[in-house]
Amino acid sequence: MARPRRIVLVRHGESRGNVDDTVYEREPDHALGLTERGRKQAEATGERLRGLFGQERVSVYVSPYRRTLETLNAFHLDPELIRVREEPRLREQDWGNWQDREDVRLQKAYRDAYGHFFYRFAQGESGADVYDRVGGFLESLFRSFEAPDHPPNVLIVTHGLAMRLFCMRWFHWTVAEFESLSNPGNAEVRMLVLGENGKYELDRPFERWREPERYPITGQAERTGVGESRMGEFRGDDH
Repeated sequence: MARPRRIVLVRHGESRGNVDDTVYEREPDHALGLTERGRKQAEATGERLRGLFGQERVSVYVSPYRRTLETLNAFHLDPELIRVREEPRLREQDWGNWQDREDVRLQKAYRDAYGHFFYRFAQGESGADVYDRVGGFLESLFRSFEAPDHPPNVLIVTHGLAMRLFCMRWFHWTVAEFESLSNPGNAEVRMLVLGENGKYELDRPFERWREPERYPITGQAERTGVGESRMGEFRGDDH
């Protein structure tokens, strides 16, 4: 199995929806592009990624949203070194087709009270729904490692919620741990690095906005925002 040395997760740069939530009333979420600031954020991240990858090959997976595709383009990676696949399972959480700002604000309050993982938007998805499709993507990703010529790097350009859920699934974090974590910033990176012990470790934790509030459970091990995982063990918002 050709396990990659690095799995790099990147959130898209600042989008129009990040600076003006009224735009969701007029335009589809998937069609919102980057702001000028977002392009500069992505270009700065791209410079770091080019230095990180050097002349190594990279397997790239990207959400089909305009802002993620524009972010990837702004990285200016060498087309001779990358293999790009558009991956719909990495898309943003669905909040409904046309979003009324006041209704969304009300539903956000409901979500805060109900729980970000389990609350399902009236015409959209819950965090648990996104977890399921991200988990399906991870199964496909793991199978791709069976190719003997798999690139030593994987790059995933997606959304903040999907990044947190990817790590939750990979490192077997609890729902309570997920609920305590903040989204990464625009064009921010998290990296899973393969160590000499055969385990992947997260290069740095997600910030926490609160301590995890767990239900009592016998034998529950403590976990943190920094995880590690053996590959063999894996099988099993912008708003």
